[in-house]
Amino acid sequence: MPNPTAIRAADLCKRGFCRGAMAAAAAVLSLSFHAQGQAQSAAPFPSKPITLLLPFTAGGATDVQIRALAQAASQTLRQPVVVVNQPGVAGTMAPAAMARSAAPDGYTISMIPSTLFRLPHVQKVNYDPVADFTYIIGVTSYSFGIVVAADAPWKTLPELIAAAKATPDKISFGAIGQGSSGHIGISRLSRAAGFPLNYIPFKGASEVVQATMGGHIQVMTEAGWGSMVEAGKLRLLAVMDEQRSPRWPQVPTLKELGYDIAVRSPVGLAGPKGMSPQVVKTLHDAFLAASSDPQFLKALEVQGQPAVHMDSEQYRRFAVAQTASDKRFVEELGFKLNE
Repeated sequence: MPNPTAIRAADLCKRGFCRGAMAAAAAVLSLSFHAQGQAQSAAPFPSKPITLLLPFTAGGATDVQIRALAQAASQTLRQPVVVVNQPGVAGTMAPAAMARSAAPDGYTISMIPSTLFRLPHVQKVNYDPVADFTYIIGVTSYSFGIVVAADAPWKTLPELIAAAKATPDKISFGAIGQGSSGHIGISRLSRAAGFPLNYIPFKGASEVVQATMGGHIQVMTEAGWGSMVEAGKLRLLAVMDEQRSPRWPQVPTLKELGYDIAVRSPVGLAGPKGMSPQVVKTLHDAFLAASSDPQFLKALEVQGQPAVHMDSEQYRRFAVAQTASDKRFVEELGFKLNE
C-alpha cells in the first residue's frame, strides 16, 4: 500500500515546490560565492608584487637611486616592488605605455621624468601629462650640469663657449633624447651665448657619461655625472641649479656666469588615471618612508641631488604648472612640433 506521506511529497514536487526550494538553495549559494568574491576583492592593498617602471637604462644614476628606493618601500608595503627598465623617447615611453594600458589598481606605476611635461609641445604624443596620470609622490630633483672629460682642454665654461663659437663642428653636446631637460638647458644657453649647437641625443644618462669619457662627444649636459666627477674622470664646468651644489661649492651656476638659466627637474612616481585615493595614500606613505632610507640618500648624495618631497596634490599641481611653463620655453626656443 503506497505511503501517504510519499504521495503527498510527490504531489508537492509536481506543483513546483521542489523547484522553488532548489532555486532558493541556488540563490543562497550564489550569494555566498558573491560574498566570498567581495571579500577577496577587498583584500588590503597590496596583496601581490608591484611593478615600478624605470624609463632609463640599467646601471645609470637613476637606476641605482630608484632601485634603492624600491627596496626600502618593499619593507613597508610587505610586497616586492619590482623595478623594470624600459628606456626610450627621452624617458617617456614607459610612463606613456603605463597610462594607456595599465589598470589603475596601483600594481603598475612608473617613475616620471620632467620630460613627460615638455614632450607634448615638441612632438606628437599619445598621452596627456595632466589628465592621464595619478601623481603619487615627488622624491628628488636632478642636478644638471655642463660636464666635459677630465682631460678636455676647457677648464671653465667661458673657454668652452669660445671654442664652440670658433670650432662648432668639432664640439658636440649630449643629453637624453630630444626635448629633455638637458637638451632644453643647453639649447637655452646656446641661444643666450650665441654659439651653434651640435646636439646628440642618447637613451640614458649612463650612455651619455660613457660617450663623454670615451671622447665620442665633447660635452655632457645631463644629470648623473656626480660619481664620475668625484672619481676625477669628468670635469664639472657649471651647474644649472639656482644655487651652487653643496658637494661642489667651487663650481659656479649659469646665473653667476651671466645666463638667466636654471633647470628644475623633479623626479617622482605616478600611476594611471583613476587610482583609488586609499591606494595612492598607501603608496605615497610607503615611498615617503623609503625616501629616508640610508641607501637611497647615499645614492642621491653621490650625484649631488637633494631629497625633495612633494605629496600627491603638490605633485599634481607641479605637473599642471610645469606643462604650461615648458610650453613657453619650447615656443621661445623656436622648436617645431614634429608631426
